Amino acid sequence: MINITRLICGGSSPGDTLRYPVGPDRENPRPVVVWNTTRRCTLSCIHCYSDSHDRDYPGELSTSEAERMIDDLGACGIPVLLFSGGEPLLRTDLFALAKRAKGRKIRTVLSTNGVLITPDLAKRMRDGGFDYVGVSIDGIGENNDRFRGKRGAFDCALRGIRSCLSVGQNVGVRFTVTRHNLGDLEGLIDLVEREGIRRICFYHLVYAGRGGAVRGNDLTHEETRRCVDRLSEWAASLAARGVLTEVLTVDNHADGPYIYMKLQRENPSRAKTALDLLHASGGNRSGIGIANVDSLGNVHPDQFLQSVSVGNVRERKFSELWRDAPHEILRRLRDRQSSLKGRCARCRFLDICNGNFRARAEAVSGDLWGEDPACYLTDKETMGD
Repeated sequence: MINITRLICGGSSPGDTLRYPVGPDRENPRPVVVWNTTRRCTLSCIHCYSDSHDRDYPGELSTSEAERMIDDLGACGIPVLLFSGGEPLLRTDLFALAKRAKGRKIRTVLSTNGVLITPDLAKRMRDGGFDYVGVSIDGIGENNDRFRGKRGAFDCALRGIRSCLSVGQNVGVRFTVTRHNLGDLEGLIDLVEREGIRRICFYHLVYAGRGGAVRGNDLTHEETRRCVDRLSEWAASLAARGVLTEVLTVDNHADGPYIYMKLQRENPSRAKTALDLLHASGGNRSGIGIANVDSLGNVHPDQFLQSVSVGNVRERKFSELWRDAPHEILRRLRDRQSSLKGRCARCRFLDICNGNFRARAEAVSGDLWGEDPACYLTDKETMGD
């Protein structure tokens, strides 16, 4: 995750202690855990990494199994549990499990399509202790509905966001950028400003699940550069106007060096600070600072790398699988620079990118350690003068 606002404009946010770890937290990071609470979903998005549909999926973690997992996460100091899906609001025990996590000093985050959020449900979120709710919108109006496979999804999600804002629930927007919705970027910027939304995450497409089938609809490298340029310009404009909206990008760590080089040209005095922050974050943290538990209890290095399972929380505690007896792939991910190939291995920004996304490399080349095809830096930029 690249905090464009922080890199370009300074300031801080609640997630910065995790994003830029120092001391023991950097040497022995406690990962943010993304838990796919269920695979079932009310929508059918064309880029869904979990390939979810609106039907029951057998074998998902029961309430008691989820409680044991959460207790273990709390005991080993996991800082954040992100309740994801499918659609997590379909779990009838969601609020009880979130309350249990809060009781174990774990920050709780909800990732939702937003269509089920009513004013009453927003109050339950707020009173139940969700620290943050991220609502996915992938276009404006009918374009979002086509992307998400259901007419009216945009209006429902927007009502959900407004319900959260009206009761003081911390809420933001998640937007996955593809060629299908790049034209809605300005409309989304207008919506965020008009609605008073204070956080927006722009996700790069990861070729996993149904997202793998649409990877040909990813942005070109030049389109990605223009998009990041526009987001940087917008973040600077927000800060200049005193608007406290945080702009972030997710799932392409080439954004970090790209913004750093941009600052070298346009604001050299800021570039050194930005570079220090990028070094502190360390680039892609799959298998290091982020982990995934899927709906069946399988543990993965991240939510997109479903081809790699390091065990199951039904059979062994998460803490044991992650820390005490890490799988060979986890060990290599935690010291991946010697395994990377091609441009990634030779890049001068390796220390601040860490090889970018392994799931995309595997999806395109079949090689977990190959180049990330979504890296949009030129050979000259990666090699330097």
